[in-house]
Amino acid sequence: MPSMTDVVIIGGGPGGYEAALVAAQLGADVTVVDRDGLGGAAVLTDVVPSKTAIEGAEILTRAVEGSRLGLRFDGEPTSYERAGVDIVRLNGRIRDLAGAQSEDIEQRLRDEGIRIVRGTGVLEAADVVAVRGTDVRLHADTVLVSTGARPRELPSAMPDGERILTWKQLYHLTELPRHLIVVGSGVTGAEFMSAYHGLGSTVTLVSSRDHVLPGQDADAAQVIEDVSTRRGIRVEARARATAVERRGDEVVVTLADGRTVVGSHCLMAVGSLPNTEGLGLAEVGVALSPSGHIVVDRVSRTSVRGIYAAGDCTGVLMLASVAAMQGRIAMRHALGAAVTPLDTRLVTANIFTDPEIATVGVTQAEVDAGSVVADTVMLPLATNARAKMQQVREGFVKLFCDRGGRVVLGGVVVAPRASELIYAIAIAVTNRLTVDDLAATFTVYPSLSGSIAEAARRLQVAD
Repeated sequence: MPSMTDVVIIGGGPGGYEAALVAAQLGADVTVVDRDGLGGAAVLTDVVPSKTAIEGAEILTRAVEGSRLGLRFDGEPTSYERAGVDIVRLNGRIRDLAGAQSEDIEQRLRDEGIRIVRGTGVLEAADVVAVRGTDVRLHADTVLVSTGARPRELPSAMPDGERILTWKQLYHLTELPRHLIVVGSGVTGAEFMSAYHGLGSTVTLVSSRDHVLPGQDADAAQVIEDVSTRRGIRVEARARATAVERRGDEVVVTLADGRTVVGSHCLMAVGSLPNTEGLGLAEVGVALSPSGHIVVDRVSRTSVRGIYAAGDCTGVLMLASVAAMQGRIAMRHALGAAVTPLDTRLVTANIFTDPEIATVGVTQAEVDAGSVVADTVMLPLATNARAKMQQVREGFVKLFCDRGGRVVLGGVVVAPRASELIYAIAIAVTNRLTVDDLAATFTVYPSLSGSIAEAARRLQVAD
């Protein structure tokens, strides 16, 4: 007979472990079935590792560019040749940090009395989870599936973990790529393009679209493309990669028009696939989208009573913060606590390029299409005193407000640490503050956040 438990969670990523903590706090008996390590891909192979590498690249870039501030090292202007990176040490630190973060999460769950079972959870029935390859079977009043996603692989460009890579494989490199070819111009491709150029690699980006970061705010994407070009990154736009092959110590990327790009390494950043196969989902009646994602509503319910899902396996928004919120909402709903359904308009998102792009609320595309009626202001950072001190030449703050009550509807920040600056705008959007409220709030002088208040003041003028 199955052992008894109230909640079984399949997958220990942000959606899973945050759900487990909420369920335990609400008095449930919780078991997490986890295969790869607590924290999931977000901690072990994706968000934490990539942002750690990006942080190192940013520090190195600032050091190299410090010569424009009059800084010198060993009596010579800074250069990448003099201020290089030890990729073995950097990747070692990344793996150690990811492992430590995973251990901290596991300890937190154990401290809360949450049971952790190693293995792959499979649904035998809507209320029974079996752990593949063992005799463990868990009965559950509520099941949450949070199994994440994996890098998409192309048959004509299969990763080998040495020269042809997915983003999960970068952290085992023992040499800095001399020339990294990044295939894919979405968020992942743009972030690693920026990071590895910052670390000193020659970088070529192959994009099948007209511009870098298609689907993002067009003004923000243009800044990233302009900065990348100025720094020497080569962008092959409207160039679809049809094959990638390894030739000794080189990789050759073949484009649809017959041209080739030759480098030392190639990163395939062509999207992801949900980890939903072989889990018994269809067999118990859980509806899947044509792409294989689990279909959920705003409180994370699937089509089967008692089964919820959270995170990248749902395809709602591929963000760790959204996965965590979906998991928390799911458990509050399942266990009868007060719950606010997920509102994707309140989600803050950040792209960790250099500079960063942060967004919240309505978009420029919605305003341009007329689906949202709003006044807009875009304030370049070049006139901000703090930006001048930091040699920030590109970037901006953009705000949207409605034309009636002047409520802040959304914003875009392109700047160093935009991920921190967007919080003020997110508070305004979430709490329906007006541009008057933002404009009347003190900011430090000099500060980049001062441009948020200044943008609000300019929208006051538009009233």
